[in-house]
Amino acid sequence: MGWIERMPATWRDPLEVFMTRIPFQEQIAGLSAIALARGLIGANLLVRGAGGIVIETEAYAQDDPASHSFRGPTKRNASMFGPSGHAYVYRSYGIHLCLNVVARPGEAVLIRALAPQTGLELMRMRRGSAALCSGPGRLTQALGICPEDDGTPFDGTDFSIALPSAMPDLLVGSRVGISKAQALPWRFGLAGAQGLSRPFPRQPVMLSSQKVTR
Repeated sequence: MGWIERMPATWRDPLEVFMTRIPFQEQIAGLSAIALARGLIGANLLVRGAGGIVIETEAYAQDDPASHSFRGPTKRNASMFGPSGHAYVYRSYGIHLCLNVVARPGEAVLIRALAPQTGLELMRMRRGSAALCSGPGRLTQALGICPEDDGTPFDGTDFSIALPSAMPDLLVGSRVGISKAQALPWRFGLAGAQGLSRPFPRQPVMLSSQKVTR
């Protein structure tokens, strides 16, 4: 039995999980939002032919007072309690949409920034700006995300995620735009990337060789 089979899902190393050829939803089944948020850095995310490399994420757990799932299932957050590897789409403050990837039940990862690579002209047309995907609202507009996308699986049809073949070095910091649990270091970024939504502190940098601790 391998290390990944012996350890609880919350302690899995994303690289050991993701270096498989099984479907995305099965690869991430049982992972916490924290482990998934780390593992998605460097992944290739596509939505109907537009997308790029994930360079910034935030984790939201069920016992997290900043999470939509904190008080349990509702009509609005139903997708957070659905299958892993599906989209959770919601409108933030009635202004812009946000795209999340569901981890284990009640947990999700907010995609905060992409490095645009595919469908650039389409994204420029949608945005009308050179700043395409440096922020959750910008990237959903660039990708053409709509409220009806809530619950869509990342199965390679309209939405797909190809996980990285090697785990990159990560930036680690506190989450943005929340009023509760502000100190938790659950925002992750790709070290050296341009186009992050917000700067990270100078330290710490989490090296790819470090293991998941939750």
